[in-house]
Amino acid sequence: MVKKTAPPSRTPRSAGRGQIDVRGWLGGIRLSGFMVIMLSLVVLAAFVLVPTIGTYVNQRQQIAALEAAVQLSQEEVTALEQERDRWSDAAYITTQARERLYYVKPGEVVYLVDNDLPPEDLPVEQREVSKTLEVTRTDWMAQLVSSVTEAGLAQTVVAPTIGIPDDAPTPTPTE
Repeated sequence: MVKKTAPPSRTPRSAGRGQIDVRGWLGGIRLSGFMVIMLSLVVLAAFVLVPTIGTYVNQRQQIAALEAAVQLSQEEVTALEQERDRWSDAAYITTQARERLYYVKPGEVVYLVDNDLPPEDLPVEQREVSKTLEVTRTDWMAQLVSSVTEAGLAQTVVAPTIGIPDDAPTPTPTE
C-alpha cells in the first residue's frame, strides 16, 4: 500500500516580507452560476432592506415621542380638570379671594403685618452722609464689589420718604 499525502493547503512563504501567492489562493475558489445568483440576491436584499429598516426605526422613534407627548398632554388635561373642579367649589373660591386679593366679609377686620422679619434680618440703620471729603485706605474696586454684593443680598427694601416731612403725624389704625 502506498500512502498518498494531500497537497499542502498553503504555499510556502518566501523568506522575505511574508508575500503570499494570490493567484494560487484565488485559483482555489470555484464559482458556479448558482452561487453567483445567490450572492447577488443577498446583496440585492441588503440594498432593499437597509433603508426599510432605517425607516422602521425612525418611525418607531417618532411614535415613542408622540406617545410621550400624548401622555404629557393627558396629565396636563387631568391637572386642569382637577383645577376646574376646585374652582367650582365655593369654599375654595372664598379661600382664594381672601389669600390672593385680601377680600374680607363685611364686619371683619384684617391686619397686615409689615416688617415681620426677625431682628437679625432687619437692615442696619445707615449713618448720615458727611459733607466733607475723606480719603479712604481701602481699594475702591473691592468696596464697589462689596457694595453691589450687599445690595443684592439685602432681605428687605427701605421705602423712600421723599415728599413726606419728618414732623408729619403717622396715621393710627382704627377699629
